Parts: sequence; structure tokens; C-alpha cells
Amino acid sequence: MENHNWVSKNVSEISLSAIKEMAMRSAAVKDAASLTWGLPSFKTPEHIRRSVERQLEADPDIGKYALPDGLPELRALVVKEHFAATGIDVDADKNVIITAGNMQGLNSLFHVLINPGDQVIVTDPGFASHVQQIRLCGGRPLYWKMNEADGWRLDVDALENLITARTKAIVLVSPSNPTGKIFTEDELRRVGQIAVDRDLPVLLDDPYSHFTYENREFYFNPASVPEFGDHMAYLFTFSKTYAMSGWRLGYMVIPDFLKSQVLKVHDATLICTPRISQVAGIAALSQEPVHLKKFEQILAKRRMLICERLDALRHVFDYTKPDGAYYVFPRILAQHTDSFEFSIRLLDQARVTVTPGSAFGPSGENHVRMAYCVEDEVINTAFDRMEDYFGR
Repeated sequence: MENHNWVSKNVSEISLSAIKEMAMRSAAVKDAASLTWGLPSFKTPEHIRRSVERQLEADPDIGKYALPDGLPELRALVVKEHFAATGIDVDADKNVIITAGNMQGLNSLFHVLINPGDQVIVTDPGFASHVQQIRLCGGRPLYWKMNEADGWRLDVDALENLITARTKAIVLVSPSNPTGKIFTEDELRRVGQIAVDRDLPVLLDDPYSHFTYENREFYFNPASVPEFGDHMAYLFTFSKTYAMSGWRLGYMVIPDFLKSQVLKVHDATLICTPRISQVAGIAALSQEPVHLKKFEQILAKRRMLICERLDALRHVFDYTKPDGAYYVFPRILAQHTDSFEFSIRLLDQARVTVTPGSAFGPSGENHVRMAYCVEDEVINTAFDRMEDYFGR
């Protein structure tokens, strides 16, 4: 029996993330080669696993609640980590909240910022789940079109004209998901200045800043600009950098006047980030991330591999080589109705899973996202099957 009248308008009008929908469809297809989910193939580093193992035996409180803003020891480590990354000194009690990943952190911020009908500017294309969350909070995503012809560059000149009296925030991810684009220092400084001038917060979602390959010198964190401090919310997740996606752990560094407001939502929806995950975070930040060099080297080789395989399918896809993260976002040249139809057909007929680009905004239509954080064998199997299906 269907009871549509039970379901709120906010929920009924959004869809399950296409990333998760395709992952679920893929799981139902025997031996599918999946490039859909940005789930790193790496296991959580050994020193983190062993530290949690020891603490399970030694810490009688490991299964209990933590304070709403997080364990003091972890927040103190975040202060050191943030200073090392940005040169900005923040206060563990006034500026730091430990989150259950950046998704939960952003969800709390959106609840604080959005009144029904308010707008949040998101890059187009941009991360699909940001759009879902904005709509779930009664807001409207305002799409800021990126320049595909110029390698998915930010069109900062267009930003001012997007801002209205109902605009409440600007969301950025750099390197970008789904394009892998690293936005330039000049672009990000200009965005930050516009935010200050228009009194808007920039919500900086940072899963991928450690995966910039040969482009590290071009990566710029706008949270490092002191003048932007009161207009910047910086969110870091352990999911990718530490291969801890299932631990659900992150942190946010926000202006002190926002923390008390965010904690209301955080407490009402979560109570606290799981203590055992915070213990893992303490282990992660207490040692040098020596695993990162290996992670990045492997991902760099996989980026080279997927680009080489795409080059052999130039009649099917056209693409811009990604600067960072671990996605490529090719345009579909082969005959298709739309990106969703193409993705379903590819799964049903070739047993290859990609994510339809339409999930990432209007400019994503006629594209697909491919994640190259999976094992080399999966990438090669997927492209062997696509070559068989489309022909070389």
C-alpha cells in the first residue's frame, strides 16, 4: 500500500543520489565493473586500526557518548592540523566541531543557514549530494555554470550576477567533484572577496586536497586567508585521505558565532560523532600521514591508466584530464538519449557502471562520471567491456 500523504514535500521532491542508485543497481548485476562510487580501494592505515584495537581493550568509555562538539584531544589535534595546512590559528572550543563526515557537517550548516525558499550557490557541475541536502532543507540550489571549454574553469565574472537577496551561501569543492578541476588561487581569492563584500559564507568542502598529483603547487586553500575568516566554513573529511569512509568522521572549522547554532542541529540529529571513530581520528592525526605518498602514487597511476583507456575510445567519449581528486567527467559522443539512459544501457548491456552526469547539475547532462579510485583490474575490465561494446 502506498501512502504518499505520509511523506513530506521536501523528501518526496528529491531523489536518491544517482551515485548510490547506480551502486545499488551495479550490486544486482553479477560481476559488474563499477566506476560509479568514489570509494577508495585502500584499507584504513594499519596504525589507525591497531590503535583503535588497543583502545577497545584499554578505554572503558570508548562505547559511550562524547561531548557534542567532539573529544577535546581530537579538537586540539585539529587546531594543530588546521594551522599546519593554512597558517591560521583557531580555538578548539570556539571554532571546531567534530562531525560524522562532511556530509553530516554540511547538512548541519544548511539547517542553520537556510530558510524555506533561500538559495545556495553550487558549482555546475558539482557534487550531487549538496543539491539533495539544500532541497531537503527547503532551499534552492542556484547553479553556477563552470566553463567546460576552458577545462571546467570557474567563471568568477558570472558570480556577482547570481547573488540575490535570498542567497545564503556559496559551496566550493577543490579539487572538484565530479570534474577533478583545481580552482586557481586568483579565482578563489576573488570568490572570497565577493563573499566578504556581499556578507555571504563560503562553505569549503575538502575531501581531496591531498590528491593533487603534479599540480600540488597550484592548489590553494582560501581558508588560509585571514581576511576571509568570518566568512569561511572549512570542512575536512577523513574518508578519502585516511581511507576511513565507513568510519564517518570529519571536522569543521567555523566562525565562533556559528558554532553554538550548528551544535543545536548537530545535537538534535546526531547527539555526537561516534566516539570510536573519534578515537581513530586521534590516531590518524597523532602521526605523520606516511601512507599518503603511496595513496597518491597509486591514484596517479590509475589516473594515467583511465586516461589512456579513454584515449582509445575517442569516438565514444571526449574528456578533460583531471587536475586532482580521483574522477574524470567525459562528455558522451556516442549515440544516446541522455546520460541516465546511457548509464543504464552501459550497465545492462556491457556490465559497466558509471554515474550519469545529470546528477551533478544541468551542465552535467551528456556526461558521465568515472571514479578511478578502484583497483586497476576494475578499470581495465570496464574499458575492455566498453571496447567490446562500442568497438575500438
